[in-house]
Amino acid sequence: MATVLICDDAAFMRMMLKDILLKHGFEVIGEAVNGKDAVEKFSVLKPDITTMDITMPEMTVYAPL
Repeated sequence: MATVLICDDAAFMRMMLKDILLKHGFEVIGEAVNGKDAVEKFSVLKPDITTMDITMPEMTVYAPL
């Protein structure tokens, strides 16, 4: 099954997402607590899928509509 990196500053949301993903057979290989942590872990872990909170401490990028 696909590997997943969960990126969210809220511990509760990381726990909920991890629980859902594990129940559906995904392999959660990492969790990130802020934007900088997410970028660093993504480049090291190279997950198949990444979940990302809309706003993250230390690095939030807003794309123009």
